[in-house]
Amino acid sequence: MLNVRDALVSEIKDIRNQRVEAYSEYENLLPADHWKALKQSILSETDLQDGVEIIVAELEGNVVGSVVLFPPKIKAYEGFGDVLDHSEIRMLAVSPTVRGKGVALALVKECMNRVKAKGYSSIGLHTGEFMKGAINLYEQCGFKRIPEHDFEPANDGIIVKAFRYDF
Repeated sequence: MLNVRDALVSEIKDIRNQRVEAYSEYENLLPADHWKALKQSILSETDLQDGVEIIVAELEGNVVGSVVLFPPKIKAYEGFGDVLDHSEIRMLAVSPTVRGKGVALALVKECMNRVKAKGYSSIGLHTGEFMKGAINLYEQCGFKRIPEHDFEPANDGIIVKAFRYDF
């Protein structure tokens, strides 16, 4: 059974390594500078800011996925993007060994539930245009494009697309 919970401080290093493993499928699809920027972003310590929540999914006692939930009006991306008026989902990562088992969906729904419980009216996220599976998941959850908040992290024509869900 899948258990979704807050991450323990002692798990953060392993969570970051798992993020790199999960995102490494894109390494050979991206220009080197873009991969470097993406890897730097998923390994950054922006997730240690006050009010930021690191959430994990556990299966049979093992952490198999994670996501970071940023509160509104906090910089979620180092050097990129806008400071937004809504919470932001970042760094959703699922171990390749458990893909297709609902882990990503459970983590996204947990973020949505937490934001709604806090009384906020919307939640957003950004994802690379090359992450087709992620985009499909977010659209299935009801997220809508907000292209005015897109950005281009490596000046290579690859766009990081913005989405938002309004409760």
